[in-house]
Amino acid sequence: SCTVKTCWMRLPSFRSVGDSLKDRFDGASRVMVPNADLETPAQRNEAVPHRVPRRDRYRFQLRPHNPDHKSPGVKDLVYLESSPGFCEKNPRLGIPGTHGRACNDTSIGVDGCDLMCCGRGYRTETMFVVERCN
Repeated sequence: SCTVKTCWMRLPSFRSVGDSLKDRFDGASRVMVPNADLETPAQRNEAVPHRVPRRDRYRFQLRPHNPDHKSPGVKDLVYLESSPGFCEKNPRLGIPGTHGRACNDTSIGVDGCDLMCCGRGYRTETMFVVERCN
């Protein structure tokens, strides 16, 4: 009937979700958790165990690693430690490094020589390949 209104919920497009996550990833900030904020609250002597409301479950305050930056919001992505360098080989972490890999000197993506060679420089080779068709 005309008096009933039906609302449908649907997800945004995959591309839209990916772009939003990428923007948050690029804007992620390094934080630290002060030790004073990690202390557990005093135990209560009650028959029923104390339940902490979901919003108060994690009472610690994330502080920016750089004091000049603002504190992260509830929807911001944060990290505690920087990622290891992927340019140099590190067998302990399973990082093969980027020495000797082929790169694309016209690409600005992760396969581009500027990013993959980590400022070490690169050698350009031109190859002519002759193939028979069909």
